[in-house]
Parts: sequence; structure tokens; C-alpha cells
Amino acid sequence: MELRRVTPQPPSADAQSVTSQSLREQYESGATVAELVAASGLSYGTVLNRLREAGTVMRTSWQTRRMRDGQARRNLAARLRRLYEQQGATLTELAVAGSVTRRAARRLLIEAGGTPRTAQQTLHIRSAANAARRMKLAVSLRVRYEAGATVPDLAEECSYSVGTVYRLLHQAGTRMRPKHNHGPARTPRKRS
Repeated sequence: MELRRVTPQPPSADAQSVTSQSLREQYESGATVAELVAASGLSYGTVLNRLREAGTVMRTSWQTRRMRDGQARRNLAARLRRLYEQQGATLTELAVAGSVTRRAARRLLIEAGGTPRTAQQTLHIRSAANAARRMKLAVSLRVRYEAGATVPDLAEECSYSVGTVYRLLHQAGTRMRPKHNHGPARTPRKRS
């Protein structure tokens, strides 16, 4: 029996021209590692290494199947669009919610008919939502304060500082009681 030494063959010119970034883009579009190996002529390990070099977030097989299944993909895209448009989610939050990369989340959003926002637009949406929540809290604090609750009690119940509760009460237009007067707010007496 004759033993022959096998010398590794250098990669072909085509295999050398395959960049980490192009592999990442194909992978994030739904291609599997096995498909990338077949298309590029690179070894399985080389493809994995190049994907990792490019900072690719790897998927599980079920995530790939879900991404490729037409109806499941449309459902995911519609769900991400609702989160994006109705709740003001960011692309990063969509990526987490959909178990996909940020780029894939953006692509799914566009497929569902959504339009990506700028960071400034997202901040504006979120600040408006926060302002509405804060005003609702301020009004509920005002009602409880006017019913006789003290500012320190309200602060403890809400896990806010006393100063924050005072600001919220002022924001709601609350008529403040004199210090150390615990009880319902009195109506001012009219002078004659």
C-alpha cells in the first residue's frame, strides 16, 4: 500500500475574491452556511470564519426556516411594522423582537410597507409618548393629593423623589396646601 501525501490546494481566484462583507449580506438575506459554501467554493470553516470576521449574528435553523417561509416571513414583517409604527420601537428593538439582525429587521419593515425613520423622528415619537404618560401620572397624583394624600406618601407609593412628585403636581396645575396641613385642599375664602 502506497501512502501519498495530499497537499492542500490553494483556493481558486473566485474563492479569494469572496469578501466577508458579501458573505454576510447573503447570509442576512436568508442564505444558509451550506449554500454559501456551495456558491463560494470555500470550506465550511472558512465561510464561518469570514462571517464572524464581518460581525454577523448567526441564526439557528428554525430562525432560517422562519425567514424563508413566505407566510411566516410576511407575518413577522407585519408584526415588526406594527411595533415600529404604533409603539415607536427602534430597529434594534425590532431585531430583538424578531430574533433577526438589525439589517434584516429593516428589510422586513420595508417589505411590510413601512418606512424607516431617522433617529430624530424616533426620539420625537418617544418623547411625545413619555410626555403623555407623565401627564397621566401627574393628573392621578393630583387627584390623590387633593383627596388628602401627602407628597411624601405619594413619593413613596410611586417610588419617585419628593421633588419629582412636586414637579408632577405643579405640572398638573395642582393647588398646593400650606405646609403641615394634611387633609383635603380647602377652597379659598372670598374677601368682602
